Amino acid sequence: MKLKILYDNNALKGFRRGYGFSCLVEEKQTLFDTGGDVATLLYNMRKFGVDPRDISRIVLSHEHGDHTGGIQILEHCNRQVDVYVPKSFSSRLKNRLALYPNVTLKQVDGPQQIYEGILTTGELGRITKEQSLTVKTGKGLTLITGCAHPGLEDILQVASKSGEIFGVIGGFHGFDELEKLRRLRLIVPCHCTTYKERILSLYPQSSIKCSVGGIIEI
Repeated sequence: MKLKILYDNNALKGFRRGYGFSCLVEEKQTLFDTGGDVATLLYNMRKFGVDPRDISRIVLSHEHGDHTGGIQILEHCNRQVDVYVPKSFSSRLKNRLALYPNVTLKQVDGPQQIYEGILTTGELGRITKEQSLTVKTGKGLTLITGCAHPGLEDILQVASKSGEIFGVIGGFHGFDELEKLRRLRLIVPCHCTTYKERILSLYPQSSIKCSVGGIIEI
């Protein structure tokens, strides 16, 4: 299983960085979040050799522009695309998505499988509601988060109901109970994570620096 980082605050040489996050679950043709703008997202896709026409589903974690700003990528997808959004998304954004003729809008409330080996936690949190993804692999579940506004510990607890968590990738926001990451075998702090450097220092064997152009193989 390969996860490709398409949008992040940091970028490897030859790629473009931007404030936001997007990750492709390549084998499942699933795009998680779209970053802050479509131009940067498209540039990084082309650099990676990723064809937007191969995307079958897009999952948006929460309604912040640094995660939904590249949604115009739908204009470059020539097949039917299932777009999964938390049920609490505004009517404005849901109506905008519904205007795309190739979009089937799926509103997410509780946990569910959205494709073989891909599950959503359902929308979590109180103020900023957010969904995360879990990807099933032979090593266990890998959790992908947008910003973890509901709290990474709570998200991990919900995701673990579907199986053992192998790793976590994405934004951790201000999560500071870093000892609770000790049992994980893969930690990739991205985007808005406050304590990136501490995590990388504490867990040198299991943590990986997140950058656009990075490929996480599981």
